[in-house]
Amino acid sequence: MSILDREHTVAGTGYSRWLVPPAALAIHLCIGQVYGFSVFNIPLTKILGVSKAAADDWKLTSMAVIFGVAIVFLGLAAAVFGTWLERVGPRKAMFAAACCFCGGFFVAALGVKLHVFSLVVLGYGVLGGIGLGIGYISPVKTLITWFPDRPGMATGMAIMGFGGGAMIGSPLAVNLMKFFGSPTTTGVAQTMVAMGVIYFVVMMFGVFTVRVPQPGWKPAGWEPKPAGTQKLVTSANVSAADAIKTRQFWLLWMVLFLNVSAGIGVLQTASPIIQQTLGVSVAAAAGFVGLLSLFNMGGRFFWSTFSDKLGRKTTYNVYFILGGVLYALVPTSATMHSVPLFVLLVCVIISMYGGGFSTVPAYLKDLFGTMHVGAIHGRLLTAWSAAGVVGPLLINFMRDYQVAHGVALAQSYNFTMYILVGFLVVGLLCNLAVSPVHERYHHRAQVERPAPSTRLATN
Repeated sequence: MSILDREHTVAGTGYSRWLVPPAALAIHLCIGQVYGFSVFNIPLTKILGVSKAAADDWKLTSMAVIFGVAIVFLGLAAAVFGTWLERVGPRKAMFAAACCFCGGFFVAALGVKLHVFSLVVLGYGVLGGIGLGIGYISPVKTLITWFPDRPGMATGMAIMGFGGGAMIGSPLAVNLMKFFGSPTTTGVAQTMVAMGVIYFVVMMFGVFTVRVPQPGWKPAGWEPKPAGTQKLVTSANVSAADAIKTRQFWLLWMVLFLNVSAGIGVLQTASPIIQQTLGVSVAAAAGFVGLLSLFNMGGRFFWSTFSDKLGRKTTYNVYFILGGVLYALVPTSATMHSVPLFVLLVCVIISMYGGGFSTVPAYLKDLFGTMHVGAIHGRLLTAWSAAGVVGPLLINFMRDYQVAHGVALAQSYNFTMYILVGFLVVGLLCNLAVSPVHERYHHRAQVERPAPSTRLATN
């Protein structure tokens, strides 16, 4: 297995850096299937009854546990394995991600076959979630290293695949269940096995295509800007261990947490919101969700590429200021019964939700350098795990609370939108407080650090 080692992935003469984004995209399009897991929800409640739920079948409310556990372990795995990834390189990390993510499908399929819910959670949630976390961060540093001239665009090309993974995974799962289904089986177990095999093959393309540049490589004709010419862009490096000691890391943690909490809350309830507030049909709501997937995917590329010109901090200011205005207008569009306005508002909101994910790796590179950017990114993604729990819970709790106290269902989301505006205001304040990392955290100065009694106050 030495072919997976970093030293065997160094690019030779003539290797095009434009092969790296497709390699990264192959990983992210596969693991992005997690956004389409909901297509399994109803079939999983009919494993025993097949045509309809039997008395001992699993409940629909339990299905959220599988997705939630997967997102939690995504963040945990990204944080725990980030430093290991820096050491072994992208190829071995991508291979490990493929084994865990696809192996999770196989274990989950066994759980479905034996009708053991905990085994499904262990497979797709825990093992698959670990694969999600490792796979998500595995190409980040490599992309930034290959594209120092356009780091936002490079990470956006890969991470948009995660946002669009459901567009492939959902119809694939539906058609496979239809193919394997019969009067005696829903076809879920067979579909999970088939998807595990298909995704493993596709991910192997990424594994064996990716390369790391030779030491000292840089794009032809490109020269880094002199230190100090860009306020938030450092020419130094900060280790992953020191990054989490800085104020800037935790400010960015809050920035990501608040942006994702607001966006994922809307994304997770998009279909019931448009049905219950504007009375559209189930089919139209499904089309709306598909449209949101396009904006989620496109926003990841558009906004991160835009950030290369505008700057990362300014781009996040746009997310929070423009986003706050749009969230506040959502209840107004519902009161006006304007479906086009409602759709437009939510689509732009979701584009900035996706853009927040793809912009943050380049933001981290600007602040902490490239040395451990993958590991630092992995630790920051714990904010996603937390937001994946907080956002949906907040929206569902506030809706149920208001309905229980006499608020009409069509108006039950209004107050929640204003709460999310408050989230974005706090996020804006956190982003405005981001400043350059103090030089005492720079890796090159570590051996010269003063004794603790003489060190400056925490930056």
